[in-house]
Amino acid sequence: MGILLGLTAAMSWGIADFFARYATRLVGSYRAVLFTQFISLVCLSVYLIGTGTLQQIAQHTNWQPWAWAFLAVLLNITSSLSLYRAFEVGTLAIVSPIAASYSAITALLAVISGEAVSTLHGVGMGITLLGVVLASAPLAKRTETRMSPHTQHWRGKIPHGVTWAITAAVGYGLFFWLLGIHVTPLLGSIVPAWLNCLTTLCLFPLLAPMLRQSVHLPQGRVWWYLIGISILSTAGYIAVTIGFTVSETSLVTILSSLFSPVTFLLAWIFLREPLYRSQWLGVGIIFIGIALVNM
Repeated sequence: MGILLGLTAAMSWGIADFFARYATRLVGSYRAVLFTQFISLVCLSVYLIGTGTLQQIAQHTNWQPWAWAFLAVLLNITSSLSLYRAFEVGTLAIVSPIAASYSAITALLAVISGEAVSTLHGVGMGITLLGVVLASAPLAKRTETRMSPHTQHWRGKIPHGVTWAITAAVGYGLFFWLLGIHVTPLLGSIVPAWLNCLTTLCLFPLLAPMLRQSVHLPQGRVWWYLIGISILSTAGYIAVTIGFTVSETSLVTILSSLFSPVTFLLAWIFLREPLYRSQWLGVGIIFIGIALVNM
């Protein structure tokens, strides 16, 4: 069951990330996260109130899982903003595999926490991190042909969006570890997702003036993207949290990180995003590493 739930999350997140490419370029990463979380909050609140789950959880007297949940939510919000910013400014086929390497961080933390990991899994984590380095710092140099004063080019530098993608990977790695070890065993699978949406809706409008971000209601066709992202992202999130209750944290998390190949294939088919040879090598190594830790 854990394998199926992890793969379900991967498929849901992979398609959602592809849609996020369009949404972030229409309304920006900040508003994209805010309004997708708003849609998810409405849907999850209806479910929790209708089933009586929210009332039962509200009677939980132990403060520790709530404290861990709040810390995990802050990590998730930071990671989501970083990931969406990476989609907004970077090349999807590069930043998506880098972000997917969060599974290696989660697996490493799970091992430190006492979960048993085979030698093959350890090798897979190391290979994944190597792939991240290669994909982040391409060896090929871009030729400066047809240059215009309004076009930015780079030569041997880190591509746009990579730093944001690495930030997302580290944040998600810590987030899923906290979620699997300290939160879902006591709060269940749905409440953490609801709490994440609620916290986002409370914090984002307050932080917007300081961060110089707009929270104005989007208009037009972008709502179709936001609704699709919200449904898919929430489905993936719930699949992972349910998986944590029935299987190992490291296994479910690593399987969920396979969302990257889904996004990569969609970007390759529909966007024709280019990659240099060293970046192709890095992306391929990331996929090999992810495959090894799933064996």
